[in-house]
Amino acid sequence: RLVATTALESVLADIREDLAEFGIEYDRFFSERQLVEDKLIEKALAVLERNDDLYQQDGATWFRSSRYGDEKDRVVIRDNGQHTYVAPDIAYHYDKRQRGMDILLDVLGSDHHGYVARIRAGLQALGEPADALEVQLMQFVTLYRGGEKAQMSTRSGQFITLRELRNDVGNDAARLFYVMRSNDQHLNFDVDLARSRTEENPVYYIQYAHARICNVFGKLDNEGQQWNRGRGLANLVRLDHDGETALVGKLSRFPEVIELAAHKRAPHHVVHYLRELASDLNSYYNDDSLPPIIRDTEAERRDARLALFAATRQVLANGLALLGVSAPASM
Repeated sequence: RLVATTALESVLADIREDLAEFGIEYDRFFSERQLVEDKLIEKALAVLERNDDLYQQDGATWFRSSRYGDEKDRVVIRDNGQHTYVAPDIAYHYDKRQRGMDILLDVLGSDHHGYVARIRAGLQALGEPADALEVQLMQFVTLYRGGEKAQMSTRSGQFITLRELRNDVGNDAARLFYVMRSNDQHLNFDVDLARSRTEENPVYYIQYAHARICNVFGKLDNEGQQWNRGRGLANLVRLDHDGETALVGKLSRFPEVIELAAHKRAPHHVVHYLRELASDLNSYYNDDSLPPIIRDTEAERRDARLALFAATRQVLANGLALLGVSAPASM
């Protein structure tokens, strides 16, 4: 047991380090061993038994999960006396409710969709509301390099670790690529695209838009020019160009996009929004029908345009920060 404990602690420390470097922090890691040592499985099963939700058949102990919407009853103790996976899973979720958690949010691979009904049934049988459990099923990710699918198999020892992927494409690209699609959609992760400095790379495209605005204000400082923020905000009515009204309209949608993403637990909405905002910014920036912003001789209009740029930069930075992605001032 000492060897097993040492190995476990070593591997877990490695996982923690990888996740921390990727910008992911866990408040607590819960070991199944604690369920056993604290007899939490037995406590949960005792409640089920008192409620007449357990029965014996073929030497095994069964949970009447079909009473609570599951497609069939489930074995919780095999005929050899060992618990099935269902028993500790139910006990763990029940313990979280006992510790005061109002929402139990499970993030599972899509191949585990069959577990949802049995866990929800277990919670209901233990007196907890069915909607206390929320499950996000994650579809698989396929990596591509050089246009070829990366062959991976844990059984044969062929796989690419998160650390290797981060070292290859960087934290920013890895984080944004993983959340730019809905979690219920399959993701093809193109490593070459994630490394590229092209408009097709959403990470580069969004960050470049932010850096582009920073460059405008940098040139302003280098030339000794100053802009009056108050005058700019007071003259926003001067922003009547199609590109300007498009930006203003897009900026006004930011709060509702964040609210939608939070409510649906769907960060891909933020990615799509930022990409659209970057596209609107770049289209406006490249429009030759207006003078370059720092060469605009109409002070009121120039300051209004700079106020619009400052607001766009702030929203881009805020959106990237929510995704855990950096907003470089230069690229």
